[in-house]
Amino acid sequence: MPKMKTHKGAAKRFKVTGGGKVKVKRSGLRHILTSKTTKRKRALRHPGILEGKDADNIKKLMPYS
Repeated sequence: MPKMKTHKGAAKRFKVTGGGKVKVKRSGLRHILTSKTTKRKRALRHPGILEGKDADNIKKLMPYS
């Protein structure tokens, strides 16, 4: 049976932690930043954690992570 391939688009956007959680960069920090509060922009710097079925789907795309 051939080796499974990692989905490269998903590998560039997500990272699986040692505990099996899926980290993702938060959206909304690219442009139109003047209308967003400093508190909101600061919170967007920290990675988000995917939960539930979303995390399961990403793990299927990256079988060796």
